[in-house]
Amino acid sequence: MIDSKTLLNRFLTYVKIDSQSNPNSESTPSTEKQWTIAHLLKEELERIGLQDVSIDDKAYIMATLPSNVDHEVPTIGFVSHFDTSPDFKASNIKPQIHENYDGGDILLNAEKNIILSPDYFEDLKLYEGQTLITTDGTTLLSADDKAGITEIIMAMEYLVDHPEIKHGKIRVGFTPDEEIGRGAHHFDVEKFGAAYAYTMDGSQIGELEYENFNAASATLKFKGTSVHPGYAKGKMVNSMYLAQKFIDVLPKEEVPEQTEGYEGFFHLSKMNGNIELSELNYIIRDHDKAKFEARKELFEGIVAKMNKTHGQEVVELEIHDQYYNMKEKVEPIKYIVDIAEQAMKELHITPILKPIRGGTDGAQLSYKGLPCPNIFAGGHNFHGKFEYVPLESMVKASEVIVKIAELTAGR
Repeated sequence: MIDSKTLLNRFLTYVKIDSQSNPNSESTPSTEKQWTIAHLLKEELERIGLQDVSIDDKAYIMATLPSNVDHEVPTIGFVSHFDTSPDFKASNIKPQIHENYDGGDILLNAEKNIILSPDYFEDLKLYEGQTLITTDGTTLLSADDKAGITEIIMAMEYLVDHPEIKHGKIRVGFTPDEEIGRGAHHFDVEKFGAAYAYTMDGSQIGELEYENFNAASATLKFKGTSVHPGYAKGKMVNSMYLAQKFIDVLPKEEVPEQTEGYEGFFHLSKMNGNIELSELNYIIRDHDKAKFEARKELFEGIVAKMNKTHGQEVVELEIHDQYYNMKEKVEPIKYIVDIAEQAMKELHITPILKPIRGGTDGAQLSYKGLPCPNIFAGGHNFHGKFEYVPLESMVKASEVIVKIAELTAGR
């Protein structure tokens, strides 16, 4: 149905454009170079025949595929982001194509002896005989989320070219800065005008997600007193030891490397310090809202006890909520998940319903009034040199979009 060669060429064009976002920038988009792909995508949407194509002053792109039925159908949307993660090198991407993958090791870079191996990345075994797109071992691939962008555009072009497939009004939205947690910040839900939408930003073929972490960030500052170490008895307070005491109180097993599924965690993401001042940066995650609140309360309790013990405020704590579990907003209209699940089954894809151990634009959009489950885009090992995506998974993702549009019109 979807032409794989056209999809591949479109995807390769997108990934070669450096659109890395920057968490240290306060502008939107956070990097000037995101405008390059944003303008290209606007032109692409216009060229394939979508209407009301717009790009605002913050690089948010929206477009419309009008309904071709004469009965009332909810307006649905499909959303992806065009920025690339700042976690790894994203410039000068040189994607490699591996046709008819044999199930063994893939040599990404002979000079650096970088190998993508199923001995470590077992999911590779799922794609034997398929076409894999990988990195050359020196950059990430940026399938997150240029795979999703490609899939949406391919699906919209197919629907334009095949008016015999009946569908209601469809809205398309592309965002900057998702990788730094800001993708939905300036998304105009009212302007978008959809009853609900789907983000195409999942991983393995079949993934369908409508639950994600509740998320918060925490910054702790520990205040010490510096005195000459030869005369420090009873006087020196080493802020680094205070930070260590805080770390030691937290449950050792509730960290990312020891949790899975619905299990929450505390993640120490950054630390620095000296005798006078030390700082810890944490992220706090839990799917369960009550447990999420309890995790924040645990931080507050430890800090209060440390300050009481020392008789002064030696620890300062700032906690900021980042996003919440979209399940609360999606579950009351769970039929939108059921439609996506049915679409996959009709395309002989086994749905994999599981919680997202992270966040997505869909979580923030759901709380802004646009319920937004997440569908697979096909990629694996995001944000690093071992990132890859099977071409067949991207084709199937595009076909899922088409089928969702068809099923929605037929309800």
